[in-house]
Amino acid sequence: MIKLNNVSKTLDGSTILEHVDFQVQPGTITGIVGRNGAGKTTLLRMISGIIHPDKGAITVDGKSVFREPNVKQNVVFVPDSTDALKAYSVKEIVKFYKVVYPSFDENYYYQLLDKFNFKKTGKIKQMSKGQKALFSLILAFSTNAQYILLDEPTDGLDVIIKKDILQFIAEEVAKQDVSVIISSHRLDELEKMADHIVVLKDGTVESEVEMEALKQQYKKVQVAYNEPFPNDIQDHLDVLSQAGRVGVVLIKEDDAESEAVLRQYNPILFEELPLTLEDVFVAKLGGDLYVS
Repeated sequence: MIKLNNVSKTLDGSTILEHVDFQVQPGTITGIVGRNGAGKTTLLRMISGIIHPDKGAITVDGKSVFREPNVKQNVVFVPDSTDALKAYSVKEIVKFYKVVYPSFDENYYYQLLDKFNFKKTGKIKQMSKGQKALFSLILAFSTNAQYILLDEPTDGLDVIIKKDILQFIAEEVAKQDVSVIISSHRLDELEKMADHIVVLKDGTVESEVEMEALKQQYKKVQVAYNEPFPNDIQDHLDVLSQAGRVGVVLIKEDDAESEAVLRQYNPILFEELPLTLEDVFVAKLGGDLYVS
C-alpha cells in the first residue's frame, strides 16, 4: 500500500500541494485528475522519491521512500517525456535498468518487445512518439516493481496506440497484481479502467471517487420548465449545462433536498441521464479540464 499523510510541497515560493491524504491499495489502478497546475506531476515525483515533501509522510508498504532508499526499487516513475532514454539502444537500456531494479525480468522484457513488434537492434531515439510511450511501459512492467506511476501516458498519441497502451496496462495489472497510479487529463480513459479517482483542486484533495460506487453516489438529471431556468437552482446546485429553460444538474443520489429544489418549480421534463466521470469533474472543479 502507498500512503500519503498530510503531505505538503512548496516550490519557488508557491504552494503546490497542501495537506494531501490518500491511499493506494495493492492491485488497483488509481487515477489522479485535476486542472493544469494542480500538482499532479509533483505528487508523482514525491511518491517515487525524486523530490521531498516539505511536510507529511509518504510510505510504501509501511516504509518511508526517503529514509529507506531500497523502497525505490519497488516504485517506477514513468514521466511524460522519454528524453532521458533517447541515448540508449533497446539492448543497452537493459543493463541500466538491471542495476537500478535488481528484479528486472530480461526474458519478459524481450517477450513484450516481440509481442509489440519492436526491433531489438534499434535506438530509442528512432522510435515514434507512440512507440516511445509504449516502450516506456514495457520497461516499467519488466522491472517487477509493485507500484508503477504514469504521468500522462497517452497524451498526444493517436487512437490506435492509445488503445494498445490502455489494454496493456489493464492486462499487466490483472496479471502481475501490480498497483498503477495514472496522472491523466483523459477522464474517458480513466473511467474505463480506474478503480479509484483522486481529484486535486488548488493543491489539495477535493474529493475521492470509487468508480464502482460512482453511479450510486451521484445522478445526472435533465430538467425543463415553462419559465426561464430558475436562478435558485444555478445558485445552489451543481449545474453542468443550461440553455434557456433546460438544464442538466448533478445531485447526490440520496439528496432529497436538492431534488425537491428541482421539483418545486414544476418541471415539464425531469429525466435521469447516464453519468460520466467528466460530469463529476466539471461539477466539482468547474470549467474545462484542458484549461491551463
